[in-house]
Amino acid sequence: MKFAKRMDRFGEGVFSSLAEIRKQKEEKGETVIDLSIGAPNIPPAEHIRRALCEAAADEKNYVYAINDRPELLEAAAGWYERRYGVTLDPRTEICSVLGSQEGLAHIALSVIDEGDLVLVPSPCYPVFGDGPRIAGAQIWPMEQRKENGYVIRLEEIPEDVAEKARLMVVSYPNNPTTALAPDSFYEELVAFAKKYDIIVVHDNAYSELVFDGNSCGSFLRFPGAKDVGVEFNSLSKTYGMAGARTGFCLGNEQVISRLKLLKSNMDYGMFLPVQMAAIAALNGDQSCVEATREAYERRRDVLCDSFGKAGWFMEKPKATMFVWAPVPEGCGNSQEFAMELVEKAGVLVTPGSAFGKSGEGYVRLALVQDEETILQAAAALEKSGMFSGKDLDGAGKQNGER
Repeated sequence: MKFAKRMDRFGEGVFSSLAEIRKQKEEKGETVIDLSIGAPNIPPAEHIRRALCEAAADEKNYVYAINDRPELLEAAAGWYERRYGVTLDPRTEICSVLGSQEGLAHIALSVIDEGDLVLVPSPCYPVFGDGPRIAGAQIWPMEQRKENGYVIRLEEIPEDVAEKARLMVVSYPNNPTTALAPDSFYEELVAFAKKYDIIVVHDNAYSELVFDGNSCGSFLRFPGAKDVGVEFNSLSKTYGMAGARTGFCLGNEQVISRLKLLKSNMDYGMFLPVQMAAIAALNGDQSCVEATREAYERRRDVLCDSFGKAGWFMEKPKATMFVWAPVPEGCGNSQEFAMELVEKAGVLVTPGSAFGKSGEGYVRLALVQDEETILQAAAALEKSGMFSGKDLDGAGKQNGER
């Protein structure tokens, strides 16, 4: 058999590899506390589940959806108006996707050609680069460095690279670094994209998981943003609908129309009961969103405080459902440290190198376990002795000035 050469660009997905490690250890009877995969364990609110169940009980809802229900697109437009102050035409500026992962994987196919240049953050969530790679793109990394608050410096992109670029992917609040970007960044981003005629794709999956009384908005709220790009948003984290695969691409009418055309040749739309659950989520009582945010903030505090007491110090993230933690001095690279963690303490995390070369020196921890389980993980870390005798200072810094 002969196979597509494009698949030579990929290895096995990191999260599949981590899941296999967990499976093997559990088959041996070992306990593994999984903080690797960002799979939310906070379920949808009761009114969302009820809408899904009632719709699933109706035999008429098992036909092909083909198109988004108008009520779904209107609900998304209404949510953007209420939440961000962004006005969107539900007919032409919104397209549903089967989870933002699917949309991010496919959008490059609809807007670039083989060999085109795409600007991608580094480190970044893998699909930001993998989607363009499927389309045959050349990837140019936009560095996100600690000394810049992990915010991309657009002025560092060489002129010749900017002139060649067709598409750029950006995401704040950021996965994996957890960083927020100031308004000034988005103003510069719009001007940069207009100057070089680059399509912007902004992933906004974590806008509702911002802590300590702060908040963030939408890329689309900035003047000129809809002229240059689109934004992806997801119901996975905000409403606990991760397995229901529900999200949206919103913004520039021309980009949306190309994505709709691609999807019309690839799938038959979102399962109607899932659409109805999404409508209930977007239009219904929003107190569940605040409750979810508070739960993740408590988990963040418990994890960072208890792991610090165990000897592994890390900064508390300002946003997202993750912690971006430094690999302690003397513990090898991120892959070696992650393997040592799961072998000695039974705690599974994601090596920073999985997010690109710039992620080396860090690991990502997902806040996907309840507070009691997080405390069990901290106790296992302390018992493992991994952090005894490490070079720590009184300020709790541990290889954290990278």
